Amino acid sequence: MGVETTFVDPTDVRAFERAITPWTRLIYTEVVGNPTLKVADIPALADLAHSHGLKLVVDNTFTPVVVSPVRLGADIVVYSLTKFVNGASDMIAGAICASRDFIYELMDLHTGRVMLLGPTMDPRCAFDIYQRLPHLPLRMREHGRRTLAIAERLEAIGAPVSYPGLRSHRQHELFSSMANAGYGFGGLLTIDCKTAERAERLMSLLQNEEQFGYIAVSLGYFDTLMSCSGSSTSSEIPPEDQAKMGLSPGLVRISIGYTGKLEDRIEQMERAVRSAGLV
Repeated sequence: MGVETTFVDPTDVRAFERAITPWTRLIYTEVVGNPTLKVADIPALADLAHSHGLKLVVDNTFTPVVVSPVRLGADIVVYSLTKFVNGASDMIAGAICASRDFIYELMDLHTGRVMLLGPTMDPRCAFDIYQRLPHLPLRMREHGRRTLAIAERLEAIGAPVSYPGLRSHRQHELFSSMANAGYGFGGLLTIDCKTAERAERLMSLLQNEEQFGYIAVSLGYFDTLMSCSGSSTSSEIPPEDQAKMGLSPGLVRISIGYTGKLEDRIEQMERAVRSAGLV
């Protein structure tokens, strides 16, 4: 469709600036990168975009309620509603949040991209997701509380864990400055097993021996979901590009659910990590 894209490190605002050309129309980023959990500086990127007459589009799928990109300067915010917003992994849906004029332009009967290309939700699907919005803040708070507790235990025993809520995370302070108080740091952590074989071993232990969760490529479910991103959701990216973006072949992305007692879940995770030889 004539769209060209330049990929840059989401943590490097200057890299975004260097990539701007006379043909650039927008800057696109995730709040928290999938699956590396790198955090983008949304206010700085908003300033950069607007200084060049560009729009900033932010994917906030990982951190609904936790971060409000529009309050930080974003022009358009997009979501995969299938994930945390919906919460049950039983709908395929998305959302585009922007000004009324922009949304009406997308929906224009004759020229609107939504009308021409067809990404319009089934009304029953939209209604079912709408019914789940009132308890989204409660769910996100609990996802964050449990993920932080598990991440802290993993860090304490020396496991290779990454989570924006840990002070050891390189963008911890940045995330804290952008987050809405009281909702934590999101429900996703990663464990770098270094190799795909060790990643498969860890996930097998968690699913089949500890009944900790399920091996699946989605996230934001009420139960824990885990995947080895390099060989699943990011498998279409060549190995050399995975290396450039900091994606280890053994990186396990874990979306922590809120079923079971937290104390039991922490013990299950520790046993699996130890059995997998990661500490």
